[in-house]
Amino acid sequence: MKIKSSSEFVLLAFLVAFCAVGVCQGGSLTKNFYRDSCPNAEEIIKNATLKHVTTNNQLPSKLLRMHFHDCFVRGCDASVLINSTASNTAEKDAIPNLSLSGFDVLEEIKAELEKKCPGIVSCADILSLAARDSFQKPMWEVRTGRRDGRVSLKSEVSTNIPSPFQNFTVLKQFFENKGLTVHDLVVLSGGHTIGIGHCNLFSNRLYNFTGKGDQDPSLNPAYAQFLKSKCRSLTDTTTTVEMDPNSSLDFDKNYFDILNQNKGLFQSDAALLTNKGARNIAKELTNQAKFFTEFAQSMERMGNIGVVTGSSGEIRKKCGIIN
Repeated sequence: MKIKSSSEFVLLAFLVAFCAVGVCQGGSLTKNFYRDSCPNAEEIIKNATLKHVTTNNQLPSKLLRMHFHDCFVRGCDASVLINSTASNTAEKDAIPNLSLSGFDVLEEIKAELEKKCPGIVSCADILSLAARDSFQKPMWEVRTGRRDGRVSLKSEVSTNIPSPFQNFTVLKQFFENKGLTVHDLVVLSGGHTIGIGHCNLFSNRLYNFTGKGDQDPSLNPAYAQFLKSKCRSLTDTTTTVEMDPNSSLDFDKNYFDILNQNKGLFQSDAALLTNKGARNIAKELTNQAKFFTEFAQSMERMGNIGVVTGSSGEIRKKCGIIN
């Protein structure tokens, strides 16, 4: 590229620096990366994923959550899929990841791809595509070309993955650290429109919000009584409830409807209403078409966080084991 002026040189230098801090993530990913090397890769992943969805209607929420947990630690490099060894405790054994599931589905897909195209398709791309393809009507584009990371550390999880107990300021910082905005934070929280939550992740809001045996005053009183009928105590670690009551299998804008009624399940959900900007976004997203459009865009940005491409990383033979 020929630079015609000093101003163009300054602009180029700025862009290089801008990308160096991670804002230009995912620039190496492309559409149909496997077109020549494994032409049927994306079709194999889609068909295998949908086959599992027919027998497990919770799979979309499970894969969506796993994709999020993967991307927020070391980027979207499938490090969350790596098994612990005698010498290393991996991400999947950190407390926030103990409830993740769907690993077997991804390993099955990987095994099928290894038969067709050995050493070609990364586990990182399989997870990114399967999370999208688990929805009957995929809403976002997945560019491919990710490679798999070779490091997975339990110690890095709690400092990178937001918890359901955090306030808005902390949540905002977690997302900013990944090059994402407040808008992305609110939009991606809409993923809670599907799936379930364990009582121990929100029962403090019912029984001991400030350590004095009290209830979170921001929680809708009628909804709180409903939750108390399901979660009988602070020590209940096994009972689950729908994150989006009566709509937890339907990916829709209902999360934002109930959030605006102060029925967000987790403290991190309620936190979105404590900031004026985030609160306004949450109101706008009660429009389903807008939510779908914005969710697709935020998912594409999230899927580009810290990707490993080119000659970095590896293509694992099995997703749970480093080559």
